[in-house]
Amino acid sequence: MQYLGEIISMGVAFSWTITAIASEVASKRLGVFTLNVWRMSAAFILTGLGMWIFTGQFMPVYASGRAWMWLTLSGLVGYAMGDYCLFRSYLAIGSRYGQLFMTLAPMAAAFMAWFTLGQHLTVNSIIAMIVTLLGIAISVLGRGDGKKITLKLPLSGVLFGIGAGMGQGIGLVLSKIGLDYYIKDTPSYVLLSIQNYLPFSANMIRCLAGFLAFLLIMWVHQGFGMLHKSIHDKKGMSMTLIAVIFGPFIGVGFSLMAVQYTAAGIASTLMALTPILIIIPSHYIFGQPITVKGVLGAVVSVLGVSLFFLH
Repeated sequence: MQYLGEIISMGVAFSWTITAIASEVASKRLGVFTLNVWRMSAAFILTGLGMWIFTGQFMPVYASGRAWMWLTLSGLVGYAMGDYCLFRSYLAIGSRYGQLFMTLAPMAAAFMAWFTLGQHLTVNSIIAMIVTLLGIAISVLGRGDGKKITLKLPLSGVLFGIGAGMGQGIGLVLSKIGLDYYIKDTPSYVLLSIQNYLPFSANMIRCLAGFLAFLLIMWVHQGFGMLHKSIHDKKGMSMTLIAVIFGPFIGVGFSLMAVQYTAAGIASTLMALTPILIIIPSHYIFGQPITVKGVLGAVVSVLGVSLFFLH
C-alpha cells in the first residue's frame, strides 16, 4: 500500500495527542506519582503479554547485565525524570504547552549522542535547534506592561516542560545504547526471528525501572494511600488506561512500524505533529484559547524538529 508508512506516522501523532489529553485529565485526578505507578505497571504487563504471544517469552531473557544497566538508566531518565516533569507541566501549563516543549527532545538527543556516541553536531542540527527554540519562544513569550519580554506561562511549568523534553531526548540515546548491547547479546540463531520485537522487550526494562522508581518516590513522599484510593476513581483510572494503550503500547509499537515503511526522517516529522494536532482538542476540552502566536509557534517548532532529519 502506497504511503503506508506516512499513514501510520500520522496515526502515531494522533495516538500521542490522545495520550497527552488523557494524561492531563488523569494527572489532575490521581496525581503524578499515582498515575505513573499505574501507567508503568500496565505498560510493563501489556508489553510482556505481547512479547509472550509473538515470541513465547514474557521477559527479556537474552539481555545481559550491560543491556539491563543502560536500559534501566534510560528508564530512570526518560520515564522517572522525563515523565514526572511532563505530567507536572501538564498540571502547571496544560498538555498543549507540555507537548510543545517535547520538541526539545531531538535537541537533547543530539547533544547526548555527541557526548556519548561521538556523533557530530552538523550545521543542519544547529539550525534545527535554533528554529525549534524560536517556535517555543513565539508561543510562550509576550510583552508585559512595561513592554518587556515576559513569560506568558508559569515559570515552574516551563521548567518542567524543558525537563520533560530533555529527559525524553537523553533517555532515547541511553535506550539506543542499551538496545545495541541487547542485540549483540542475543544468540544469532534466534535473532532473526525476534529482532523486530527486541525494542518492545527493551522497553519492558525501561518500564520496570520507571515503575520501581515511581513506587519508591511515592512511598517516601505520601505512602500508598493515594494508590489505594485511586482504584475507586473510575474516570481517573479509565483515562490512565487510555493513556497507556495509546502511549507506551500502541504509540511506541506503531512508531517502530512506521520507520519500516517510510524514511525515518519523514516518519519522525509526521509523528512530531502532536503540538499542532492538540491545539483544537485542548480548546474544546480544557478551554485553552487558540491564538495566532500559539499556532505559529507550534508550527515553527515542528518545522525545527523536521530539520533534524534532513540530509
